Amino acid sequence: MTFYFTGIRSFPKLWKSNPYLGLGPGHAYLSLLLKDCYGIRNYKWFSLKPMSPQNTKAMNLLIAKARYVRKRDEGSNKQVSADSPHLFAAGAAKKRSEMNPQSKDYFRPPVRNIVQLPTKPLNSEEWNKLKEDFKGKTNFENWILSQMVKYHSSIDVAKSVLAWVAANNNGVIGYDLLVKYLYLCVFHKETAEIIDVYEIMKARYKRLESGGYTLLIRGLIHTDRWREALLLLEDLKKVIIPSKMNYNDCIQGALLHQDVNVAWKLHQELLGHDIVPMLETLKAFFDFGKGIKDDEYSNKLQDILLYLRNNQLYPGESFAHSIKTWFESIPGEQWKGQFTTIQQSGQCLGCGKTVESIHLSSEEYEFLKERIMRDVIDGGDQYRKTTPQLLDVVSQLAKQNLKVLVLGRKHMLMQNSRWRKDDMEKVQKQASYFFADNISEDDPFLLYATLHSGNHCKFITKDLMRDHKACLPDAKTQRLFFKWQQGHQLAIISRHPGSRITFQHILSYDTVVQTTGDSWHIPYDEDLVERYSYEVPTKWLCLHRKT
Repeated sequence: MTFYFTGIRSFPKLWKSNPYLGLGPGHAYLSLLLKDCYGIRNYKWFSLKPMSPQNTKAMNLLIAKARYVRKRDEGSNKQVSADSPHLFAAGAAKKRSEMNPQSKDYFRPPVRNIVQLPTKPLNSEEWNKLKEDFKGKTNFENWILSQMVKYHSSIDVAKSVLAWVAANNNGVIGYDLLVKYLYLCVFHKETAEIIDVYEIMKARYKRLESGGYTLLIRGLIHTDRWREALLLLEDLKKVIIPSKMNYNDCIQGALLHQDVNVAWKLHQELLGHDIVPMLETLKAFFDFGKGIKDDEYSNKLQDILLYLRNNQLYPGESFAHSIKTWFESIPGEQWKGQFTTIQQSGQCLGCGKTVESIHLSSEEYEFLKERIMRDVIDGGDQYRKTTPQLLDVVSQLAKQNLKVLVLGRKHMLMQNSRWRKDDMEKVQKQASYFFADNISEDDPFLLYATLHSGNHCKFITKDLMRDHKACLPDAKTQRLFFKWQQGHQLAIISRHPGSRITFQHILSYDTVVQTTGDSWHIPYDEDLVERYSYEVPTKWLCLHRKT
């Protein structure tokens, strides 16, 4: 890997001073690093212990419903259908990948179903015929219901499968089939069917696997028996920490049924487990609070906004609209919101105020420097690659009277096809340099040199430092690291042999939720923009209160 550093204030022991450039005062500095490179959830399964024989009443009701629907449909012909963006700007990586595709997408013909999914309920003879035609190696009953789940088939068709299975199995339907059917019931919000399946499972099994609990919780919150979802959450907590989705569903159910105290209690419990809430959970609190004059509730909502800030989370577009609507609906307060952007200078185009600077305070800078030393450099963070292109960059920076440090490995000084000796000699004439042993990891050198050279030091690299950020132990340090990175990392946006190199500007403002008391500025994700985790939104919600 090769590093270029400019902005170095005092770092005498790291490299040999080059008399051509010198280390005297009065020079601007910069640091550079060039590199080559610019699901299914795992559930914990619980034991399924039969508690009692099949819930005959509920199962018979289920089968009877299926037969009724099948007869109804058999007598009817009606069928059921089945610019150059900033380096850290949202969508920039997506645009770069479209402009510079790394691999081709080869055409793959679609895999056809072995049998065609029916669009109406079938009788036993028809299901038997489909099973005979099935050429797959898996269990037909599980396969057909899995396909129905995948394509969100109607409840009536799925119910006819269960009736056929029960008729051939002494009225017993296996757990896997019940869960698949439950998924369809929840998807279609068939509350009566959800309760039927719930009664069957409650009678047959002492405990379920987490997927079964999740489906039942999500289904029950929309019924008048929603509080039983809270009991299922308690059962789940006996074995594992429930997921953010489990908490989201219970909170949504509590708010849906106007029990706001339970909702806030669950929210605090969620945070107590160090689980980051789903954004739709937080949105639900703002939607519920519309038009409510309650100082305690308002303070809790503002705490949510500060939580977004401290964890560098960004609401989606719909969530941003909910925030705007809530502020503007507060009785007795005159809040006005607008969707806008921030100028390169940091001035909001909506209200004219300047948002927070991207530059760290001296206290933040010293804190970050100490953590980088402890957790990244001393902690053995190890990385990685090398590039032979650097001469044009060094030359242009030297012409700008910038002090440059080049970090590399000793193998770069050897004559070979990748590293031309005359190029390396030119680099050494225009820059200070340090060549580590070939086995050394060079990313830590970049961080060490840049941070110890002062808050004014900049660096250039295509690497986005995600691995190093992941080594940091807590959200605060990671946020400071990303803030420092955005304020110090340059990117080359155009480079042609023999022509001037163009660098993108560095952000002057911080992209986080922020407030002055009478104003809020909230960056948010646009619906149609694909933002990678290391990118920041470019759209803002500006809120200010008329005084």
